[in-house]
Amino acid sequence: MPDYGHSLQFGTFITPTNQSPQTPVQLGVLSEQLGYDLVTFQDHPYQPGFLDTWTLLTWVAARTDRVHFSGNVLNLPLRAPAVLARSAASLDLLSGGRFDLGLGAGGFWDAIGAMGGHKLTPGQGVQALDEAIDIIRGIWAVDERTPLRVPGEFHHVDGAKRGPMPAHSIPIWWGRTSHGCFASSAGRPTAGCRHCRTCSRATSRRAMPRSTMPLVGPAATRARSGACSTSPARSAPAMAAS
Repeated sequence: MPDYGHSLQFGTFITPTNQSPQTPVQLGVLSEQLGYDLVTFQDHPYQPGFLDTWTLLTWVAARTDRVHFSGNVLNLPLRAPAVLARSAASLDLLSGGRFDLGLGAGGFWDAIGAMGGHKLTPGQGVQALDEAIDIIRGIWAVDERTPLRVPGEFHHVDGAKRGPMPAHSIPIWWGRTSHGCFASSAGRPTAGCRHCRTCSRATSRRAMPRSTMPLVGPAATRARSGACSTSPARSAPAMAAS
């Protein structure tokens, strides 16, 4: 398997069950003790048998010291991107730069609609993801003097104040699996990604093969210069269908 320019990282994918609420937390702590690079939890806010993933991430962050953690992936249709940008930056600052952001365009639309989200087509989901990335990157761009305005069809802000900025550089790229699209902050963007602020290559998007998806992990903290790259792992459709 290609390494895309940086070391392969290993992590755990823990079900955030609320039947025994301390179990996911204990498994996250154990992941760090066993030397894993990353702890991830699926994000299905419409699932009553699950703990809220964002709350769980903050709890695990407070119980660990080294391991990175991420939603795998966060359900963008039910999490407003401007608020999510500030939440992600805040958790990254509080944890010493250990948070990695992964975004899911959505997949279980009936359940999303039942929770008050908008039911989108696959194409609309991709467009909404694109708009959300613009907003998130804009919120983090604290050096910009002007208020943030993104006139999106599905996600928009009009004069939002910027900040805070994460503790470490979090470039965002996107890819595609058999169940939809996702974006992730792990590692550096793929060649030609539209949202890479440091990439000098062409700006046309390039989807990842259906048989691969990225392994989000702590590579983001070490990937701050040079050519763009990603770390792929086996496709796990449930991760991309939040």
